[in-house]
Amino acid sequence: MAAAKKGRRSSGSQGYPGRALAVILIALVALTGGIFISGQKTPRLGIDLAGGVSITLQAKANQGNAVNKANMNTAVDIINRRVNGLGVSEAEVQTQGSKNIIVNIPKGTNADQAEKQVGTTAQLYFRQVLAEVDGKPAKPAATPTPSGTTTPKPTGSATPKSTATPKSTATPSKSATPQGRAVTDALKSSTGKAPTPSPTAPTPAAPTTPATGGTPTADTSIPAALQAKADKLDCTNANQRAEAVANNKANEKVVACGQVNGAWAKYLLGPSLIDGKRVSSANAAFDTQQGNGWVVNLSFDSAGAKQFTSVTGNLASQQTPYNQFAIDLDGDVQSAPRVSSALTGGSAQISGSFTQQSAEDLANVLKYGSLPLAFDIQDKTTVSAALGGEQLRGGLIAGAVGLALVVLYLVAYYRGLSLVALASLMVSAVLTYTLMCLLGSAIGFALNLPAVCGAIVAIGITADSFIVFFERIRDELREGRSLQPAVARGWPRARRTILVSDFVSFLAAAVLFVVSVGKVQGFAFTLGLTTLLDVAVVFLFTKPLMTILARRPFFAQGHKWSGLNPESLGVRRAPLRSVRRKPSETKEA
Repeated sequence: MAAAKKGRRSSGSQGYPGRALAVILIALVALTGGIFISGQKTPRLGIDLAGGVSITLQAKANQGNAVNKANMNTAVDIINRRVNGLGVSEAEVQTQGSKNIIVNIPKGTNADQAEKQVGTTAQLYFRQVLAEVDGKPAKPAATPTPSGTTTPKPTGSATPKSTATPKSTATPSKSATPQGRAVTDALKSSTGKAPTPSPTAPTPAAPTTPATGGTPTADTSIPAALQAKADKLDCTNANQRAEAVANNKANEKVVACGQVNGAWAKYLLGPSLIDGKRVSSANAAFDTQQGNGWVVNLSFDSAGAKQFTSVTGNLASQQTPYNQFAIDLDGDVQSAPRVSSALTGGSAQISGSFTQQSAEDLANVLKYGSLPLAFDIQDKTTVSAALGGEQLRGGLIAGAVGLALVVLYLVAYYRGLSLVALASLMVSAVLTYTLMCLLGSAIGFALNLPAVCGAIVAIGITADSFIVFFERIRDELREGRSLQPAVARGWPRARRTILVSDFVSFLAAAVLFVVSVGKVQGFAFTLGLTTLLDVAVVFLFTKPLMTILARRPFFAQGHKWSGLNPESLGVRRAPLRSVRRKPSETKEA
């Protein structure tokens, strides 16, 4: 009875192979449809295959931080996170010597955008606006300035390009105009909208020192040297912009440039009121409630929150332009909104003429913080993919030769069973290809030469799983069982071996991915991915297909080309036993 029950369990373990095949078919259709919907029909290629840009950054001391190994490693980590934050994958960021950092950016990513941010020191300050004029150089004044200071409005000024005035109330006003939305604890900047000028323009009152927090600029005069520097500055010239802001310091009045509705403007700014290091987080979001479009949300730490409340309350009591709060990022004014009342709570929202890309760029730099060192771009080289293309062709040829040898071995040794193995290899190849295409657009995965090597190695891992399963079936046949029970009994034993083997391969790939950097991670990622796919293919395709074929006479009856021929397996037919007669029967006969 026990044997009968055991036999029934074995036959019952065949399950419903059609369901498993339906699952793998649905996955194939879904992934194939996904690459057409996404438009990513080919995998993204790494810099060694597709070419790209190589940027060499030279470090120099910045704000007392010396160029040493610790600061260089910190800079590499921040730059690497910045580049990945831009969606650039397979970018290599590594030190070269004691002062240089090499950044390799693959083709197909936004290399120009990454170049602007990889070496940006991101010194962020919040300053009071003393004057805002047109970005072009000022015309020579008819009468020279008699003293060391000028009036708040510098010579050569144009109509101020100030921004909309945000109002802060306890409850948002539903009827607020776009230029004066009431948003609690929000710093609003509508850089493309000019505010309605005040009917009177009294002399700006000097700011008062707040009880707590930062120290607003009490002296709103503009030194003659700074005025002259501003008059000569042409913000439309990139070299002049870089030279003008190169030596800007936090505790001094400075000149800076910024874009207003696509046009350059010059800003004369007071000393820093709040250090950007007080920003604890930043993210880009689309504001649907207030209709501001893309915005950047900022949060300050506890000390920054107190300063922010105090500073905004102080600026709100002053007249234009002294009530404008400039967000100065490395001498580039990102925004200069007016402040109408104190913003409490330690949070701010920068809104205005942001696109999704510009909002994400600003949030990305603010979120990842300041580099400990300053960097100069020493070299920018375009990397050709010619050498990588030749290596890729060589690798693909080697892979094709290896695959051909595997196929020949399977056909020669397993004959009909080789069709199962080849079909499984094709399913695995389609799954791997479609996933690589989709992961290119989803997580920025880029296929490089080591990743190709990982895919080639996976051919052997996948073929090994088939061989283990086939040999278990053959062992059962050698013990005298028919094919269907042999498949049912051989699968549990083969399954354990396959899972252990794939687990070891995946564990090695995971460890290699964690401890390695650069291109080696591509090899580890591909090896781990194909190992997981091997388990899926064997469980959902190979085993169910073998269960169905075991019912076909070609395989079940052991055709000589099936690979399961009893004679080729060394299975001996049980001899016909002669019937021995009893002595009594012989005598009677």
